[in-house]
Amino acid sequence: MRSPKEAIAEILGCVTGVRDDELVSVEQSDGRVLSRRASSDLDLPPFEKSAVDGFAVRAADFAESNAASGERSLPILGESRAGEPFRGDLPAGACVAIYTGAELPSGSDAVVMVEQSRSDGANVVLRDHVRLGQNVCHRGQDLRDGQLVFEPGRVLRPADLAVLASIGCDPVPVWRRVKVCVVTTGDELVPPSARPGPGQIRESNTLELAALARRAGADVTNLGVVRDVPAELARRLADALARCDVLVTTGGVSVGKYDFVGAALEALGVRPVFHKIAMKPGKPLWFGMHGEKPVFALPGNPVSCFVGFELFVRPALAKLSNATDFGARVRRGRWCGGELAPNPREQYLPCTTRPGSDGVEELVPVRWNGSADVVGLARSEALAVAPIETRIAAGEMVEYRLLP
Repeated sequence: MRSPKEAIAEILGCVTGVRDDELVSVEQSDGRVLSRRASSDLDLPPFEKSAVDGFAVRAADFAESNAASGERSLPILGESRAGEPFRGDLPAGACVAIYTGAELPSGSDAVVMVEQSRSDGANVVLRDHVRLGQNVCHRGQDLRDGQLVFEPGRVLRPADLAVLASIGCDPVPVWRRVKVCVVTTGDELVPPSARPGPGQIRESNTLELAALARRAGADVTNLGVVRDVPAELARRLADALARCDVLVTTGGVSVGKYDFVGAALEALGVRPVFHKIAMKPGKPLWFGMHGEKPVFALPGNPVSCFVGFELFVRPALAKLSNATDFGARVRRGRWCGGELAPNPREQYLPCTTRPGSDGVEELVPVRWNGSADVVGLARSEALAVAPIETRIAAGEMVEYRLLP
């Protein structure tokens, strides 16, 4: 069996990114992958502007007779506010009332905060040892006209949208979303709204997988449940392969009498790459390629299904999306459970996290009953990783993966 790292490397070696992009509004670009460079079309800020409410002044006026006290009484010639700057030059020995974000009048080079002022009839007394450029946001200090802002492959975040709007990048060029079809198999499965009868359980895996894929940026079609009937399974899988970039199934991939998925996929022309990975939970994962389309047949137990998606499907979707960040949120923390004996499979253990007294994140195992216990998974915040054939003692540092 392949190790998880070997399996991930093989999967990523098989998949290539989508080749077509599209334009979307900046408002709709959150979570999308940028397909072209984004550069600024202006200086940012586009003018000298005030960082505070106060008074625009000439710094040289405060280097004269009142330097010791730092006070100066100046006439107020007008005001400059956002969207309506002061018209004209500021002469020596005067000031202009100014507000946060407003353009500095020509001739001014500093701003005194309103908290450092008091009224003196028609004048204002400014109590400040003024320095050249104080409380001023200089033109182009954030970005210069033509400066590169973002490279292609960036997964856009909410703060990025503000930047794109500021530089006039609207609409935004992004790679199209990867199309994912999700399907599960099993005669025992009934809809969540149904009351299970003898030997039946409510179907949940496709809901979990579809939600995970959407969070990974995919365009998801949930095809629901297929019965363990080879002819029906073949028909439904063929339909899914015709409409998606990635097919993800769950259930029917072990070695039981009714585990038909692998054989059905091969009969449809899916080239098997591997079956089974040295990991716990999630060992019987099946992976193949249908032309350029990756096909993941995940185990039916919900925790195995979840772990399989996080370790293998998520990075594949990132590469297919042409993202430069594959989103593996791996960190290191202190194991606070009992000693773990060496295991021939890499183990993924649900846990919660808490800050230790020394600042190191601590991993506290969650009580769970194995790969079918989705309730234990829902109580978790992370998966602690115990490598193959490695003994882990309480207090040792281990890798862990934050859950989405």
